[in-house]
Amino acid sequence: MSNQEQLATLVDAAVADFTAATEPAKLEDAKARYLGKDGSLTALLKGLGKLPPEERKTVGAEINRAKESIELALTTRRDALRNAQLETQLAAEALDVTLPGRGRMRGSLHPVTMSLERIEALFRSIGFAIADGPEIETDWHNFTALNTPDNHPARSMHDTFYVTGVDGKVQPDVLLRTHTSPVQIRAMLAHTERYKHLDTLPELRILCPGRVYRVDSDATHSPMFHQAEGLWVGENVSFADLKGVVTDFLRNFFESDDLKVRFRPSFFPFTEPSAEIDVAFMSGALEGRWLEIAGCGMVHPNVLRCGGFDPQKYTGFAFGMGPDRLTMLRYGVNDLRLFFESDLRFLKQFQ
Repeated sequence: MSNQEQLATLVDAAVADFTAATEPAKLEDAKARYLGKDGSLTALLKGLGKLPPEERKTVGAEINRAKESIELALTTRRDALRNAQLETQLAAEALDVTLPGRGRMRGSLHPVTMSLERIEALFRSIGFAIADGPEIETDWHNFTALNTPDNHPARSMHDTFYVTGVDGKVQPDVLLRTHTSPVQIRAMLAHTERYKHLDTLPELRILCPGRVYRVDSDATHSPMFHQAEGLWVGENVSFADLKGVVTDFLRNFFESDDLKVRFRPSFFPFTEPSAEIDVAFMSGALEGRWLEIAGCGMVHPNVLRCGGFDPQKYTGFAFGMGPDRLTMLRYGVNDLRLFFESDLRFLKQFQ
């Protein structure tokens, strides 16, 4: 057998072995038999040195042509196996584009947010402006300016979240506000400063909604909850005005003209006289029951002074209610914590 015939046979055998390889690993094994360190073609290349110089050039060229043919067959088979593997993977991971798409869930406002917006809208309709303030407050704005003495229970660590400094020590003058009443003080100070050039100050009517914080947690209380407090200061503002504003608001909020509202004497350090506000529903599950809904009273003279108003010339009333509790009553929810557990099964009911 001539040298050319021997090389042709070797190339045919290599192509046949490469074609028979069904996996990349088997293909590499076949390559090693021909092009590896101990492969058939490699052995022929090593034997070139034993040939006479006049034959070496011719035989070397023939071996190189055979090597190129084998390498081409190897590359072709590698590409074929790679493409087959890719097609198998694509078939296994194919997407059925005829399936219906997964639509995005529709979001909605939180029920407490809806109540806050409703409260704000009702008070805006009778001339109240919406006021806001910081949730991290000073002791003076949160307590002292509101006629709350040093020994008042609200100043206890068991009822108020005090802020710690970088040294880890509690700062007794910095706290998370326990009510939105500090916003009233800030608004009064800003109002009296703005109109200090006038002999008679314009009326101040504001609603102060927002988050407040107290160390409390049960079915009707949360460490974080909401308050909406109102303030009306001016000349000749009376308790009769307070009763009219609050009664009208509650009947509109609950959409019940026959809602009974009563004002029960109470005590708050920042109002004098003070009253608790109760309502009685005339229908539904709460029919005939009196429920405490808010607190109110005429602004204490000391609070007016801290706000820059002359208590001899100006009077005012203030009230505070919990939008969370109003939301519970409006929707018939019996556990306040449900609003803040982020359970979509519960919240979806209010979309």
